[in-house]
Amino acid sequence: MVKIEKILSHFGIREVNESISSGRQWVTPLGSETRSIVSPVDGKELASVVYATQTEYEHIVKVAQEAYTYWKDVPAPKRGEIVRRFGNKLRIRKKELGALVSYEMGKSLQEGMGEVQEMIDICDFAVGLSRQLYGLTIQSERPQHRMMEQWHPMGIVGVISSFNFPVAVWSWNAMIAAVCGDVVIWKPSEKAPLSAIACQQIMKEILIENELPEGIFNLIIGDHTIGEMMARDARIPLISATGSTRMGKRVGSIVGARLGRALLELGGNNALIIGQKSNLENALRAVVFGAVGTCGQRCTSTRRVIIHEDVYEVFKDKLIKAYQQLVIGNPLEEGVHVGPLIDQQAVETFRKAITLAEEEGGHVVFGGDILSGKGYESGCYVKPCIIEAHNHFKIVQEETFAPVVYLMKYRRLEEAIAMQNDVRQGLSSALFTDDISEAEYFLSHAGSDCGIANVNIGTSGAEIGGAFGGEKETGGGRESGSDAWKNYMRRQTNTINYGKSLPLAQGIRFDI
Repeated sequence: MVKIEKILSHFGIREVNESISSGRQWVTPLGSETRSIVSPVDGKELASVVYATQTEYEHIVKVAQEAYTYWKDVPAPKRGEIVRRFGNKLRIRKKELGALVSYEMGKSLQEGMGEVQEMIDICDFAVGLSRQLYGLTIQSERPQHRMMEQWHPMGIVGVISSFNFPVAVWSWNAMIAAVCGDVVIWKPSEKAPLSAIACQQIMKEILIENELPEGIFNLIIGDHTIGEMMARDARIPLISATGSTRMGKRVGSIVGARLGRALLELGGNNALIIGQKSNLENALRAVVFGAVGTCGQRCTSTRRVIIHEDVYEVFKDKLIKAYQQLVIGNPLEEGVHVGPLIDQQAVETFRKAITLAEEEGGHVVFGGDILSGKGYESGCYVKPCIIEAHNHFKIVQEETFAPVVYLMKYRRLEEAIAMQNDVRQGLSSALFTDDISEAEYFLSHAGSDCGIANVNIGTSGAEIGGAFGGEKETGGGRESGSDAWKNYMRRQTNTINYGKSLPLAQGIRFDI
C-alpha cells in the first residue's frame, strides 16, 4: 500500500499556502478564499490551497511576458534540452507522481502511472520536434523570387486543464509550446491541484539547475474567475482549454470576442460498434476498459456500444459476466479495476442519468448502485452500470461523465455508423470487425465523423504520436502529436526578391 503522506511530503505538499508559481519561486496569495482538497478514495483532506486573486494573476502575466522575450531567442534544440531533462526527472519520480494522481482524483494506480508515462512520452516527442519546426519552400510566379513559410513563437499560452487528467494534458500543451518558444500559464482544475503543484516543484528544480529565469512555466490556482481572466486577456494569444462542452462554449466565445485563438478539447459521447464478424473477446476487453477506466471519467470513455443483432445477446451476456468480476475499491491497491468518482456531485450525476434512462424506456441489466460501508466511506464509489437503450434517448445523446454504458442493436453497418454519428459530440469512435470492407468503409469519408476512428481497438487510450481531438461539440482542437505543434506558433509567409527588377504578381503593370 502506498504511503500517501510520504508522497505529499516528497513533493513538499502539506498545508499549501503557495498556490501561485512563476517556475523558480512560489508566491503567497493575498486572498482569503481557500479550498480543502479531499481525496475521493477515502474522504480524507490532503491539503488546502489558497486561491489566487487578480493581483497575483497580474504578477504572473508580467513575469511570463518578461520570460518570453528571453525564451523565444533560445535556439529550439536548446529549449528541447530543458524538456528532455524534465522528462528524465519524471522517469525518476514516476512512481510517486503516479500515486499522487491516483489518490487525488481516484483513478487506478496503473492509470496514474500511465498518465505520468504519457508525460514522459510527450517530452520525448517534443525533444525530437525541437530540431524540426519545419516550414515550406514555395515556387514563385515571379522570376528571381523565392517564397517560403516560417513558424514563429506566439507568446504566452494559457492552459486550462481538467481533473480527470490532472497532469498529462498540461504536458501535451506545455512541452510542445516550450520547444516552440512559448511560455505557459497553467490553471489546473480546482478539484485536483496538488498533482499540478508536484509537477511545478519538479520543473522548479530544472529551471534552477539550468539557471533559467522565472516565468517560462507558471502555475496559478483558482476558481473559474481565473480562467475567465485568462480567456479575456489579450496578452495571452492562445488559450488551450480542456473540459465540458458547456465550459468550452464559454471560453471559446470570450476568446473569440477578442479574436484570440482557442484550442478546445471538450466532451465526447463515444461509440464502439461490434460487427457480426468480429473478435468478441477483444471487443469485450475494449468495452470494459473504455467504459469503466477512470470510472468512466475520460473524454474518450466508451458511452455507447452498438452491436450487430446476430451477436447482441452473446456479447451482452459476456459483458455482464465481465462486470460481475470487476473489483471496486481503493485505486492504490493492486488488483482494483474501478476507483471512485471525483466527488459527490459526480455520484449524483451518475444516479440521475440512470433514472432518466429508465424514464425514457431504458432497461438496466447490471449495476447502478451507489456503494457504502467499509472501504466506501467517501461516498464516491458506484457500481458501473449497463443499460439497454436507444440512441435517440435524450440522456443517451448527452455525455454522462460516469461509468454508464448504453447497449443498442443494429442490422446494417451504415445504420450503425449513422447511430454513432447522430450525437452532437465527435471525439472518438471504434469498430470491431474482421471484414476488411467494413473497416475501410468505417474509415472513409462516409464513415466515422469523429477526430479519432479506430479499428479493432477501443475508443480510449490514444498514443501521443497522433494528433488528439475531435469535431462538432468536442471543439475541433488538436493536441499532442503529428503537426499539432502548429497551434502554438504563428505562420509567416516570406517572399524574397534577389533580382534587379520589381515584377508584380498576376502580371500587373504599374509603371512610374
